[in-house]
Amino acid sequence: MFAADLVSLRVLLVSPAPSLRALLRQGAGQASVPAEVTEADGVAAAELRIAQGSDLLLLDGSMPPAEKAAICRAARAAKERPFVIAIGKNSGGAEIDGMVRKPITVEEAQKILDGCIRSRLPTRALIVDDSPTMRGIVRKILSASKFPLAVAETHDGLKALQELREGSFDIVFLDYNMPGLDGFKILAEVRRLLPSVAVVMMTSTDSARTAERAQMGGAAAFLKKPFFPADIDAVLYRYYKIDAPARTG
Repeated sequence: MFAADLVSLRVLLVSPAPSLRALLRQGAGQASVPAEVTEADGVAAAELRIAQGSDLLLLDGSMPPAEKAAICRAARAAKERPFVIAIGKNSGGAEIDGMVRKPITVEEAQKILDGCIRSRLPTRALIVDDSPTMRGIVRKILSASKFPLAVAETHDGLKALQELREGSFDIVFLDYNMPGLDGFKILAEVRRLLPSVAVVMMTSTDSARTAERAQMGGAAAFLKKPFFPADIDAVLYRYYKIDAPARTG
């Protein structure tokens, strides 16, 4: 999915449990994207590792709330702020960026680490919309996401399919009402030829039938215009198989 020349992502595993750290390390070793993994067993070691720089911090959700809070404060204050994901339940309400289930097997750990690592690398997104104004609006909304995206755009459905066949993109934001080859025909072709590419259908039509048709056609999500960065983030959390943090207050 990603270019082979990408530098390794820096992943910090924080847990007092050696067994959990070992399982996560094994999962990272089998992930589809290379990762440079370091470990910490408590607050002091975590703060040191955070100061040295990391991109992704996987935090044991079963740690005492005060310790998790201290680690999250250090992450927020770091010059290079890591994305903090709690492993298991985030009891105590530490300020995290996402949550994933606690893995039991190496295979589960590999799948979890794959999604977490991919969430910190630029996902290649293609906007397909015949309106230049709408493409500009969608691009601006995507740029405000908390997830890094490398965004391109096209007004033409046939050109979009050609670029997708060349393996250039991971996710497509596709307008429903396209001239010529409409959105649902493009969706059907993408699902048939490129099942690994996620399709997010966009429309200004407030129709339950249209949303249902998109879902039945294999769309990963359905967005009604206008939508906002939080809506994009909700889609991307699902795409990476990460749970969004629970809202407080």
